[in-house]
Amino acid sequence: MFLRFMKLVKLELPYQTPLDSITIQDVDINFLASITVTDIYDFLSYLANDRSSERHESPGIAASARARKLSAIKSFFKYLTVRTKLLEENPVQDLEFPKLRKSLPKYLTLDESKRLLEAVQGPNAKRDYAILLIFLNCGIRRSELVGLNRSDISEDRIRVVGKGNKERIVYMGSSCRKAIDDYLIERNKICLSDDRALFGSRDGNRISVSAVHRLVKKHLLAAGLDPEQFSAHKLRHTAATLMLSNGVDLKTLQEVLGHEHLNTTQIYTHVESTELKIAAEANPLSKLEKPSEKITGTN
Repeated sequence: MFLRFMKLVKLELPYQTPLDSITIQDVDINFLASITVTDIYDFLSYLANDRSSERHESPGIAASARARKLSAIKSFFKYLTVRTKLLEENPVQDLEFPKLRKSLPKYLTLDESKRLLEAVQGPNAKRDYAILLIFLNCGIRRSELVGLNRSDISEDRIRVVGKGNKERIVYMGSSCRKAIDDYLIERNKICLSDDRALFGSRDGNRISVSAVHRLVKKHLLAAGLDPEQFSAHKLRHTAATLMLSNGVDLKTLQEVLGHEHLNTTQIYTHVESTELKIAAEANPLSKLEKPSEKITGTN
């Protein structure tokens, strides 16, 4: 998209030219060397004001999406200047990322989580119940759940392959293990195209990310919860929030969630801590009553 926009600008094509119609087969190192920081600003302006988004009718994409694209461009030019030394100057080296609005992660309360699990019905109820409970109990990512194999389940733990092909062990509670065992009775009776897969779909293949997305939305709706506000990823947030609010320390939570950096995990520190509430109530001044009459005095 960036290279196509650069060609649109530098070749002075009509601004409304669809970017997908612009070929980049002829882009070479001389063309890349001609890109300036002003060109980058033009691209960011296009993203903020003119780029269409599937989620919104109004033109322009969100700051988070612009930041991701700028990150890709920065990595690209860093590769060209530092790694391969094909370019001498990096036009985006000192360019700052768009400011992002920090928002708290949405999550289900404990009662809402129970409602969701109680609402699971249908021909795939045991599979779906196990999937939802793994999300809520273990806090794994949707892509990680899709990649689970039957051999990854062992006693009270699950072997998870996360981002960057990094493996970690996630422990599960007894209710989660029972849900998986109940589902495995059905799973072991069917043959999938990839028979290693823990979860399968109706077409006989490993369950897909989109299928997991749909089943989560379906059961959220059945539970009377807003499927537009919550998703499979929000169930991961729910697991993290419930763990943190019930005594799990931040470092342990980082390992459970598979975060590379602790500051990623720190978004969950918004949770109201019962221990902190108890500490506040223990302060004798917490129950101090306001005098009924204003106290006055003289110096």
